[in-house]
Amino acid sequence: MEQQERHKRILRMLAEQGTASVMHLAEALGASLATIRRDLTLLETAQLLQRTHGRAHLGGAAAARQLSSSSFEGSVQYRVECKRAIARRAVELCADGDTVLIGGGTTTFQMVDFMAGLRMRVLTNSFAIARGLLAGSDNEVSLTGGKIYPEQGVILSPFDTQAVQYWQADHLFMGAHWLSSQGVMEADPLLIQAGRRLIPQAQHVTVLADASKFGGNGGMLLCGLERINRVITDSGVRDSAVRMLEQAGVEVLVVDPETPTKRTSHEGTQSLAIY
Repeated sequence: MEQQERHKRILRMLAEQGTASVMHLAEALGASLATIRRDLTLLETAQLLQRTHGRAHLGGAAAARQLSSSSFEGSVQYRVECKRAIARRAVELCADGDTVLIGGGTTTFQMVDFMAGLRMRVLTNSFAIARGLLAGSDNEVSLTGGKIYPEQGVILSPFDTQAVQYWQADHLFMGAHWLSSQGVMEADPLLIQAGRRLIPQAQHVTVLADASKFGGNGGMLLCGLERINRVITDSGVRDSAVRMLEQAGVEVLVVDPETPTKRTSHEGTQSLAIY
């Protein structure tokens, strides 16, 4: 069994069982103890699991870093049917062989389920997105390097020279705190910093924003409307918001909220790199 397949099965077993011993994993996967220990070391380095006294599990600090903070978990279900429909439409813009950047966020996180059938190169600054793609798609997944910020759900390097600057992507998909005539607004300086490092590397920039993201006040400017190519939103958006974007030269794609019966889950194999 190849390393990538073992990693996928280890994460799946831990997701189902919560914890497993090194001996149990070795027996289940037909691998030596030394091989499983090396696998767990790699996965722990990627913050995808945590090891304690001969066992591996997804709980504690490792799980918190993967899925970010309670603020992420609390907001990921807010307007989830709208977010999933927006995410589905975003994935429809992609094709096999594309290079894609995905910023952290609860709407971009919903893209994971719909990417299972694609084979792309994906760079993200979100552990939640990387973990989802690793466990359930055929995409080649890379993480930006740096410090983990659980509250914001992103990984950010304190240095200006990141490997992300060497990526040239077909698409960047990112969320927003607010969208206004000024541009894309965020509420946290760290998210501003993370977004500004991704934007220059993409040919097409798409903002995923449900209807609640229009008309708000406050925040800090991430980028002007002239820097984004399109916005995907849901049918609850006001006509005035659509006109505002179109007058700025931004393409607007409007989708109807998804129904729960459309939800699916996928499994596959892929590789993960950390830069």
